[in-house]
Amino acid sequence: MSATRDYYEVLGVSRDADDAAIKKAFRRLARELHPDVNRHDPSAEDKFKQAAEAYEVLSDPERRATYDRYGHEGLRTGGYAPNFDTFGSVADIFEAFFGGGGFGGGFGGAFGGGRPGGAVQGGDVAVTAEISLADAAHGSSVEVSYEAVVACEHCRGNGAEPGTPIETCPRCQGSGQLRTVSRTPFGQMVRATVCDQCAGDGRVAREPCHVCRGRGRRVERPRVSVDVPAGIGDGQRIRIAGRGHAGERGGPSGDLYVLIRVREDSRFLRDGDDLITVVDVSAPLAALGTTVEVPTVDGQAELEIPAGTQPHDQLVVRGAGMPTLRGRRSGDLRVVVNVVTPRQLSRGQRELYERLADSMTDHNLRTDEGVFGKLRRAFGHH
Repeated sequence: MSATRDYYEVLGVSRDADDAAIKKAFRRLARELHPDVNRHDPSAEDKFKQAAEAYEVLSDPERRATYDRYGHEGLRTGGYAPNFDTFGSVADIFEAFFGGGGFGGGFGGAFGGGRPGGAVQGGDVAVTAEISLADAAHGSSVEVSYEAVVACEHCRGNGAEPGTPIETCPRCQGSGQLRTVSRTPFGQMVRATVCDQCAGDGRVAREPCHVCRGRGRRVERPRVSVDVPAGIGDGQRIRIAGRGHAGERGGPSGDLYVLIRVREDSRFLRDGDDLITVVDVSAPLAALGTTVEVPTVDGQAELEIPAGTQPHDQLVVRGAGMPTLRGRRSGDLRVVVNVVTPRQLSRGQRELYERLADSMTDHNLRTDEGVFGKLRRAFGHH
């Protein structure tokens, strides 16, 4: 890679910065730009290489002096130009600077650090369960099944046929690692990789388990009963510890996450802990007042419609909504009144309506609402 930017600008330091400042600036940039922790930025790899190149030059007194006098051209003609072509990846460059044990104590996992052969926690499993709105209101139990990696019962997870020994891996001599030495612009570099024979365990079974073929784990499809608490909402998750994939080499199992989907109920809309429903009332009964039945999650309930109820008025049934999740109260049932005007009238009904219309005055129709209030009511905004 041939850099064209000023090395001091790349690292964000002044030209009289000392070695400590240069090192600190590079370590900061390495944290920010390493592609493994900056996947959202496709240019992170090139930026990281530029920072590594700048550090290689400015941390070496002889190269830095040449660069200060003659710039990039002086480095090239003097044979000091950095060369990263011999590295297979950015990880190799990173390891050349910081070694394989992580960076700054906090990047072991992100940069592939950590001791091969140690205990590894099993992965988590996610599964979806569907319930009705009534089940969500009252709480329920739902059974889920899923594929998971579990410890082999035959060999108890050690990969060896019962009664046969587990021996030191002959390929890595029990270290769990294979080391290779390569020459780089920085000298010799030792790389450690997980042993491909023992998978980093350092031990192998003399006679592999015939059930799991020496892996110590196998795939099953367990079934788990999940308690769903009353008041749960659509899209919420329930965590069941230790029911995910089995760990490796004595590591703990992962967790099971159950995503709850609450089926839509044609009678209701849900708004947090409140439920909203609609009831049809004829215009004469809305004017006179009446009693109607409205649906609730526990069955039908009677609701009094006051005289003079207007279209889209909302009446509230306290406590008839959804229970608060892990709480003691419940939301409300909000009933939107749909005042229905009859479309077809008999002759007698028409005569009655005509007599009613003739008797109406402005006093009967007057309301205290302004035009904007009426518009909000018409479009369902309260």
